[in-house]
Amino acid sequence: MGVRLSVDLQRRLIEADDHCCAYCQTRTANSGQPLTVDHIVPVSQGGATRFDNLCFACRQCNEFKGAQSASVDPLTGEETSLFNPRQELWETHFSWDDSNTRVVGLTAVGRATVIALNMNNEVVVQARHRWVAVGWHPPRQ
Repeated sequence: MGVRLSVDLQRRLIEADDHCCAYCQTRTANSGQPLTVDHIVPVSQGGATRFDNLCFACRQCNEFKGAQSASVDPLTGEETSLFNPRQELWETHFSWDDSNTRVVGLTAVGRATVIALNMNNEVVVQARHRWVAVGWHPPRQ
């Protein structure tokens, strides 16, 4: 995990994120890689290691997010904060396309997050295609 967490904090994260990336909803079973712990507000920006600032993220979302907490909405060209899974509902900002393999940003926050975290990179989209073919459905619809 990289970040040392108490057993209680680990349990709370597992319960909150249900073994999914809080951003793109990818499960370890989909990607073949363990989830990482993400500081929603990066440590470099003063983010604390506590439940309300932590979430599980797949390795790719975590690496693309890096130290970002904001990005540009591709529709408006304006800077907006990235999705905060501890303060916002996934369904408010995202949905799935008709094939259930691509995350669609519904709001400025959603669109900026999809782009900044590269949530529809070809590796994860191909993994989602394989899982959909065997009957997998995204955890949030």
